Amino acid sequence: MAKYYVNKQPESTGKHEVHQSGCSHLPSIGQLVYLGDFDSCSEAVIEAEKYFIHVEGCEFCCSGCHMS
Repeated sequence: MAKYYVNKQPESTGKHEVHQSGCSHLPSIGQLVYLGDFDSCSEAVIEAEKYFIHVEGCEFCCSGCHMS
């Protein structure tokens, strides 16, 4: 299991990115919502969709959930 976060600030695409703890592109803690511990990024994305409508995984740490 890994800890997952979602960025409060959307990317230029309008999507909020889900990150795994330890990601080299993880924003500062003040810009994040802690989602919890999950076995996969897809579970974390489902949780993030409770906070934001447009969500995807970070292309670096959650590439399996990165859409664009």
